[in-house]
Amino acid sequence: MSASDLTLAEVRPAWRSWLGRDAAARVVAGIAILLVWEFTVRMWAPAFVARPSRIIAMFPPVILAPELWQAAGATFGAVLQGLVIAFLLGTLIGVAIGRLPLAERFLQLYVNGLFAMPMVAILPLLTLYFGYTGDARLATVVFAAIFAIIVNVSDGARAVPPEYIEVSRAFRGSAWSRLFDVILPSSVPYLLAGLKLAAGRALIGAVIAEFYASVPGLGFYILYNTRSFKHNEAFVAVMLLAVVGVLFELLLARGTARFLPWYRRDEARD
Repeated sequence: MSASDLTLAEVRPAWRSWLGRDAAARVVAGIAILLVWEFTVRMWAPAFVARPSRIIAMFPPVILAPELWQAAGATFGAVLQGLVIAFLLGTLIGVAIGRLPLAERFLQLYVNGLFAMPMVAILPLLTLYFGYTGDARLATVVFAAIFAIIVNVSDGARAVPPEYIEVSRAFRGSAWSRLFDVILPSSVPYLLAGLKLAAGRALIGAVIAEFYASVPGLGFYILYNTRSFKHNEAFVAVMLLAVVGVLFELLLARGTARFLPWYRRDEARD
């Protein structure tokens, strides 16, 4: 086998790992959806309704406009900040609920209730507390993300095998040692699942807060362009939100494979 053949043989599995096994079927389905969308809008929808051909035409000027990136920076900055806060507090509360019966007795019911509460219902209260400012958006992001982390981390902490705790006690490990060397490492798969769910909810919460409170960001950018009948420009921002969500999923998957090689969920499915 030549060097070029070896390189090609190495590249193909890499692309397959990124695109998935059914890449061809996904591409064909995506093209079919775009064609149906284009044909339907051309035939029956008003002229200002977004369609793929016009979105592609508007993509370069919208992407190069500083207004879009200013809005994106405000939204993603709030999402990142809120996720950090939710991750720290959610992990702490989740471990407490999972390992301390008293904490579970007092907090579990309220955590489950708030986790099921729609973000739209709590947003008016948050704007009363924080005003129609970026603080209300940050509070919405934290509220949207924290309960997913608490629920998953508490399940992970509760699922730690008792044998692990007994071995730690047999070797006279301290409570902090059991927390950082036994409980948290055993809860990592649950924490990753909660973080994935929290990231999506945080992004949704930020956009909803920008819709409701008219805070500068991608949500307000989409709302303003939609009300101005600039649907194609608004859809470019929607695509940016979708791309960031996919990139976060890929980054988390690559980071898991790199730093947590023992966590092989995808191989376990196969």
